[in-house]
Amino acid sequence: MVKSVLSVIVVLVAVSSAFGEQYIPKSGKRIPQTLSRGWGDQLIWAQTYEEGLHYARTKNKPLMVIFHREDCPHSKKLKKVFAEDYDIQKILDEDFIILNLMYETTDKHLSPDGQYVPRILFVDPSMTVRAEIVGPYKNRYYSYEPTDLKLLLNNLKKALKLLKTEL
Repeated sequence: MVKSVLSVIVVLVAVSSAFGEQYIPKSGKRIPQTLSRGWGDQLIWAQTYEEGLHYARTKNKPLMVIFHREDCPHSKKLKKVFAEDYDIQKILDEDFIILNLMYETTDKHLSPDGQYVPRILFVDPSMTVRAEIVGPYKNRYYSYEPTDLKLLLNNLKKALKLLKTEL
């Protein structure tokens, strides 16, 4: 009996460690926000675009805006790997203001090549949309797929680098 209980525990530990390390902020585990909509429950999300711009200016951090739809299969797949990526969650928590939207804004700068989902854009604290930070696709410049997380991480670093070189 004891052996079977121990073997179940060993299997559970092995299975849980196989899923990778989940990001936990330096300040400790946070209560999941409904604003995350599954994109990173331990992150602090802006509620509106205007709020995101305000925080970007006052905290001198870039704003990352994710456009998505709950019923979009591409958005769902990207959300899953995005939320599980430790490095992306960490850099967003420490260095970015973040917002995810399930609706389009009236700001045409946030749809420089059209309105589609998922789409990720970066806005610097001067409220300039960094249209030069693009994903890998020529027909949807700001789109990413689950296999593009390395490029997205590099683009996060590029957004930070642009901010530092312009100060």
